[in-house]
Amino acid sequence: MAQTPTPHIGAQVGEIAEKVIMAGDPLRAKFMAENFLENPVQYNSVRGMLGYTGTYKGKRVSVQGHGMGIPSIGIYTYELYNFYGVKSIIRTGSAGAYHPDLQLGDIVIGVGACTDSNYAAQYNLPGVFSPIADFDLARAAVEKAETMGVEYKVGNILSSDVFYGDDTQRWKQWQKMGVLAVEMEAAALYMNAARSGNKALCICTISDSLVHGTACSAEQRQTSFTNMMEIAFDII
Repeated sequence: MAQTPTPHIGAQVGEIAEKVIMAGDPLRAKFMAENFLENPVQYNSVRGMLGYTGTYKGKRVSVQGHGMGIPSIGIYTYELYNFYGVKSIIRTGSAGAYHPDLQLGDIVIGVGACTDSNYAAQYNLPGVFSPIADFDLARAAVEKAETMGVEYKVGNILSSDVFYGDDTQRWKQWQKMGVLAVEMEAAALYMNAARSGNKALCICTISDSLVHGTACSAEQRQTSFTNMMEIAFDII
């Protein structure tokens, strides 16, 4: 942990909690800090990737942005796990629905993360690695969602490197395999957690549907996905 502050996180060791909730949008991290944490203290503003540490129901928790895509979350979660002693990370994100039953605002708990990324190639494995969530965190998320009475599904998600794809129907190839929704980061988070021997979970709120052609606004994505946030803070 001698490599702190890192090139991307300006905190000293000890300023970040062992439990971190992350979001792609740093303004969502700011929203969570202001609305869920007691006495939040900002520890990072490098590259605008805001990070805060405070307490939630007596637990010391940090929240931080991780940016968009596997390369970005790969950097931030690697540094958190390996340089700052973080033990658990929950990503709270938005996702596009592939399953016809998923509606805007529904929760998806990603127990597995398929990907079209080459991120796993760095490990030189003699086969294909399956990125999965921590079981205890996933089970706790399901139990919390049940008590809240929110609509949710549990299963595989896709972490895609492509937002604007050349083949606009390619998503149906993943849909036929039962993949629930698409986002852009969970697979790298799960791989970094596995490699460092730590815990990770991705909880997403459906922000748009490729099936129904519906979508939330940018403001709704930033501030209205509070069910997902409550689940994350309660189980971290």
